[in-house]
Amino acid sequence: MKLSEIYKIADEIAPKRLSDAYCKAAGAYDNSGLLVETCEEVTGIVFSLDLTNAAIDRAVENGANLIITHHPVIYGKVDHICMNDPLILGEKLVRCIRQGISVISMHLNLDVVQGGIDDSLMQGILLAAGETEGAGTRLIGIHHPVEDGGYGKAYDIQPISLGILADQMKEVFSTNRILVYGDKDAKISRVASFCGAGADEGSIAYAKQMGAQVMVSSDFKHHLLQLLTELGISVIVLTHYASEQYGFEKYCKKIREQVSVPCVFHTEDGCF
Repeated sequence: MKLSEIYKIADEIAPKRLSDAYCKAAGAYDNSGLLVETCEEVTGIVFSLDLTNAAIDRAVENGANLIITHHPVIYGKVDHICMNDPLILGEKLVRCIRQGISVISMHLNLDVVQGGIDDSLMQGILLAAGETEGAGTRLIGIHHPVEDGGYGKAYDIQPISLGILADQMKEVFSTNRILVYGDKDAKISRVASFCGAGADEGSIAYAKQMGAQVMVSSDFKHHLLQLLTELGISVIVLTHYASEQYGFEKYCKKIREQVSVPCVFHTEDGCF
């Protein structure tokens, strides 16, 4: 199957134009798309949230010459590509090129698309609160809406204590690394959630505006936790990996249904 055919499928599910639209609306930056091209015919695909040496090893072991990631393998300025790069980006790029492995990264477009990673975070939290899988949500607002989707959600859930919600999120998102700030016995019925590193002053203001009793995201800085405490909003902190791997696996399954090459879903040890 040709690389261009697979990219077309991946882009139809999470169109890159959504990343462009989100960046324009929110003043963000992204670098999604086909970032490393080494082959025309694809022998197999490895899906990995990040391009890691373990993911490259997995591709080599399985005879796969395409890795599809969520986080862009090339994000900022690249000054050089060297095997002795202390931050190992150069090493990974050299390995991919030498092994003939192409890399597609679908980042903000996959975050914001309907049914994408930010939506999946909301759906997982609804499931943890006792909603039925696939049931209609109680969405009340989107922080940064785009065509057919958006980033940052506010929604109602069945009333549940903060502590129980957090415990059940561990099961849904397959993680033990959850931090909880607030009274674990407090009843929660409205949530604001933001996948990945979505915690900033703007998202906190949105959570407050929408009357959220708890904010769920990752990578909180100290002053943001302090601000949320002062505002009386509880916090559930997932690891960045756990908040996005759940939805990324759903993306993998959608692509797998449409391609005629072997697909492997890679989970990075120690990241949950």
